[in-house]
Formats: sequence, C-alpha cells, structure tokens
Amino acid sequence: MTIAEQADDAVLHSAPVRTRALIIGSGFSGLGMAIALQRQGVDFLILEKADEIGGTWRDNTYPGCACDIPSHMYSFSFEPKPDWRHMWSYQPEIFDYLKGVADKYGLRRHVRFGSCVDRAHWDDEEKCWHVFTTTGQEYVAQFLISGAGGLHIPSIPDIEGIDTFEGATFHSAQWDHSVDITGRRVAVIGTGASAIQIVPEIVGDVTELQVYQRTPPWVMPRVNNAFPEWMRDMFSNVPGTRALMRAGIYWLHEAVGFAMTKQPRLLKIGDLLGTWNIRHSVKDRELRRKLTPNYRAGCKRILNSNTYYRAIADPRTKVITDGIARMTPTGIVTADGVEHPVDVVVFATGFHVTDSYTYVDIKGAGGEDLVDRWSREGIQAHRGIAVAGMPNLFFLLGPNTALGHNSVVFMIESQIRYVAKAIAAVDRARAKALAPSRAAQDEFNRGLQDELADTVWNTGGCRSWYLDEHGVNRTLWSGMTWQYWLSTRRFRRSEYDVLR
Repeated sequence: MTIAEQADDAVLHSAPVRTRALIIGSGFSGLGMAIALQRQGVDFLILEKADEIGGTWRDNTYPGCACDIPSHMYSFSFEPKPDWRHMWSYQPEIFDYLKGVADKYGLRRHVRFGSCVDRAHWDDEEKCWHVFTTTGQEYVAQFLISGAGGLHIPSIPDIEGIDTFEGATFHSAQWDHSVDITGRRVAVIGTGASAIQIVPEIVGDVTELQVYQRTPPWVMPRVNNAFPEWMRDMFSNVPGTRALMRAGIYWLHEAVGFAMTKQPRLLKIGDLLGTWNIRHSVKDRELRRKLTPNYRAGCKRILNSNTYYRAIADPRTKVITDGIARMTPTGIVTADGVEHPVDVVVFATGFHVTDSYTYVDIKGAGGEDLVDRWSREGIQAHRGIAVAGMPNLFFLLGPNTALGHNSVVFMIESQIRYVAKAIAAVDRARAKALAPSRAAQDEFNRGLQDELADTVWNTGGCRSWYLDEHGVNRTLWSGMTWQYWLSTRRFRRSEYDVLR
C-alpha cells in the first residue's frame, strides 16, 4: 500500500468529528457565517474543498478578473476597507481582503482544507446531521450551513470532438497560466461577464482572437480609474466619508433595481446607453448589427466595460455567431461547415448554478431526498434560506437570493443574521432542531413568483441562466435588497416547526 493509499485508509477509518455547526465553503458566505457564530459562542467547523479560503475570488484568476459591484459595497459592512485601490476592484485585491478577514478573526484554525462534501443525511433519532466528504471522513453536527454559493461548478459545453482537440482548453474559472497565448490563435467561447473582461486583456497578445457569441450582451460604458491617494486617505481619516460613499453606491444600484423589478420600461434608458456604447466604439455596420441585443437591457446580466467593444473592433478579432457544430484536432467547426483553426480554447461559459444546490446528496427528515424533491417541484426554500422537512439546514445565497443589480454581500449578511437568530431560537426553546413549515414555505414562494412575473427577467424577451428548464426564475430575488433585509430582519418562530 502506498503512502497516499495509507493516508486515505486512515481517513476512512478515523472517528467522526463532532461540532455544533458545520459550514460548507470559505468564500464571503462561509467566512461571514463563521464570524457570526464565533460572536455567538457557537462551536463550528468550515469544510473547504480547496487548499485556501476565498471561494469565487480564489478560483477566478483569468486576465482582467474584477468585480462588477463597487468595492466599498462589495465587502462586509462590519469589516470596511477604506483604501480600495479601484472603484471596481480586481481579483487579487478582493482575494487579499478575504484572506485578511480570515486571519483577523482567527478562522483558519476552524477550516478543514481539502474537504469536498459529498453527502449528508439527517438522523431522526439523534436529531443531527451526518456529513461525509469525498475522502470518507464523517462529520456530525447539529446545524448544517451551505455557503457554497452558485458560481463554483464550471459549465463546459458538451461539444462533439472536444476530446480530440490537440491544443489547450480550459474554463475561465480554471485559467491555465502555464499556457502562453502570445502569438497564438485563441478562441473565447461565450460573451458573458468573464468574456468581456478577458477579451480586452488578451487581444493585444494574440495573432487572432475568435469570439464565439450565441447571444450579444448589453455592455454599458464604464471607466475604472484608480482612486487617487488623497481620496483613499480621506476615506481612511475623515469620519463618515467612506460610509457616505457606500450609501451612495447602494442607493444608486437600488434605483436600477427599481427599474428591473417594478418598472422595466425605464430600462429603455439602458438600451439607448448600450447602443451608444456600440456605435461609439465599432464603426463596422455589420459588426454593430451582430453586437446589438434584441431584448431589453437587464433581462440578462448587464455588463460594464469601456474596452470590450474596442477589443471586438480590433482587426485581430473575429466575432463568430454561427453555432459550434464540433471540434477537430486543430480547430472549431461551426454550423455553416467552416473550420476555424485555433490553438487555445477558453470556455467563458459560466457555471452550473442549480447544480451548486444539488451537488451534495442531502436526505432530510424521514430520509426524504432533497435533490429528488427539487427535481420534481423546482428549487425553492423559505426566504431562500431554510427548507421544509430539512431540519437545521440552511443555505446562504440559496434559491432566489442572487441579484441582478446590487451587492450579494448585502444579501449574505441578511441571511447570516437570520441563520444566527434561528440557531438562537433553537437554544431559547431548549429544542434540538427546527424547519420551516411547508405552508409557510409555499406561501413565501407563491408571493415571490407572483412578484417575479412582472420583472424584466421574466418579461424582457430573453432566455437567461436565471430561469430553470421550465422558464421559472429560481435564481434572483424579486424586489429591492432593502425589502429582503426587512423580510429576514426578524426570525418568525410561527413559520417553523420545532423538534425537541
């Protein structure tokens, strides 16, 4: 038996590890939840599949990777950073911020790295969760909290012949930095949030850049200049200035959210601004036609860049709108039968968002399979956090709590407070567990879907990853973020069944 096999065998035969609360993931959700539990005196462990904390901001290291929400809003309210270098921070600075938070609060000693959760089941007798990693290690916990998020399982299209391609291929979230793209023919498949950051960064290095576009995005103009030193000093030393900046950012984005959720016709302004951005940067009339969406701005994720269209207009760039039929050892064949020789293929094709909720095999009270239930009924939870029949199970950034207009960190903090209050409610009642009643969950989701019916995501004339295979929005919150804050500000004991 090799040393590695001996190590695996030791894990398989080690005793279960017990803790009160088990957190999956160490991104914004996992770290924020850990800090809340630490303050509340609740014993916890964090299971992290990788060898470092950071989640999305650890994994995505592609050229130009940055956040599309301003830094002063895309950070914990209780852990502000006054000296962000840019309005929209780049990946290295956000990653450093998260590592700094983990170190400041001493969270690393609670993290079990290399621990990918595979399955979990609720023990009706013990009233606790038994959680297993892919190595076979067992954890036993009273509370199970998923902070895995929705953007961690890369989606790579099933293209005929992909395994025969002799060049390099990788997903944008798994960028292979050992591959030198200088002077090579590079294909970027997809034109979403990652692609519009990658394309301007690499167009100057390649001999040919092929951009495969299925649906054009709306891209709004945005300059991301660095904060001048005097401004960073002001945020650091003048009381109230940083908080004022954060408040201004928040309410500006809420105004966009009002248009998206309550008055989609106002988004005509976005159509006009996006069209101007195309015309300003692209002189070729046929190329402008290819780049102009035929749906309302906001129906798909609104993107921001001052450099994307200039890179698209570069003579080295080819925008290809014919569907991909197959790959060959040396290139990509499109539906029109043309083969496009290429050396490197980058899949900027997003993530399996719904799979991020169902990749763990979860069985709740009475052995009910949560994945099976969600496959029949659609993915849903009470207030996007807890699930009927699944005692002491909580999701951070769960169903219908992602956003199309503001900072998800705001949503995460609302959910963290809610989960902490739920745990406190169990303790106050001297109970073992609680789960939302089916009636409360159904009522919440009926209201949610009624509100979503009139939003731009449902009426804007596009098909997006926000919608499931039945056209139901299982991803986004239906209103303003302050409304979600109100919805989760109090823990309503009457909505829950308590197990003693």
